[in-house]
Amino acid sequence: MEKITEAYLDTSVFVVSALDTGVNGEKSRNIIDAIQKNSFEGYTSALTFDELAFAVRKLRSFENSIIAGDDFLNMGHLNFIEIAYETVKLAQDLIKKYRLRPRDAIHAACAMHKDIKIIVSDDADFDSVKELERKSIKDFKI
Repeated sequence: MEKITEAYLDTSVFVVSALDTGVNGEKSRNIIDAIQKNSFEGYTSALTFDELAFAVRKLRSFENSIIAGDDFLNMGHLNFIEIAYETVKLAQDLIKKYRLRPRDAIHAACAMHKDIKIIVSDDADFDSVKELERKSIKDFKI
């Protein structure tokens, strides 16, 4: 089995890390810890910040969303992929091709724009995107 050197992290990794006290939460925190230790290159986008802060605010509180946002922004070694016109154009193409929701399409387009082949997500909608291989949080091995 080939060692994974880089992956795009969908919002679910960060939301589960912030909200889940069970096994998946621990696995998500281990993925984030591995990025901070430079064990592999982790990528995401600013869209993840929006979705994380929204989810934590909705499911917990405004104060918890501030903490989650600060933790996310202060995470070491996490690479942000810029969302430019070309990325959104690719996202639109993915919506047409795979019937993805816009935010999922933006995440997929970000990964594809940087030629990243692995997306870590518990969102099975990414399974339809043939250009990416989805790894669930529980199945992701570094």
